[in-house]
Amino acid sequence: MNLTNQFLIAMPGMEDPNFDHTVIYVCEHSERGAMGVVINRPTDLTLERLFDKIDLHLEIAPWRDEPVLYGGPVQTERGFVLHAPAGEYDSTLAVAEGIGLTTSKDVLEAVAEGTGPERMLVTLGYSGWGAGQLEKELANNGWLTVAADPHVIFDTPPQERFDAALKLLGVDPMYLAGQAGHA
Repeated sequence: MNLTNQFLIAMPGMEDPNFDHTVIYVCEHSERGAMGVVINRPTDLTLERLFDKIDLHLEIAPWRDEPVLYGGPVQTERGFVLHAPAGEYDSTLAVAEGIGLTTSKDVLEAVAEGTGPERMLVTLGYSGWGAGQLEKELANNGWLTVAADPHVIFDTPPQERFDAALKLLGVDPMYLAGQAGHA
């Protein structure tokens, strides 16, 4: 089972507060582990303020007020840019057709110049799992999984992404139970 390009949707019984009510876009999954970014937890930091902190000037109106997201508890001082199209940047992981995850500053420089990706979200930090850890969490009913939809990532407001991801499964959030039964 490879969960790359899938959403992980936290179940109500999620014990880790870092992931309570989150949707994670899985960027890489292999026998060595998994990594992804939370796509629905905005921080108080805007892209304009982030760009100021890294000595870039962001004048493009639609991007200035976009929130930087909490991507997960690992390397929270480091930026991760999930974007489409994938483009040609220094440190880009090609996740799916047309979607890349970049950790190098050149993608943000391109955005500041008006030549960056058409769609993006920026996170501080990422979510990571060691070998077998995510599979164990799935077996313990910690997550629901569904094929990722770029519309949910890039076109849906962050506060609506949890419900939108559940709807991809045909699940109404009102009916999620905090505990699973085992027969």
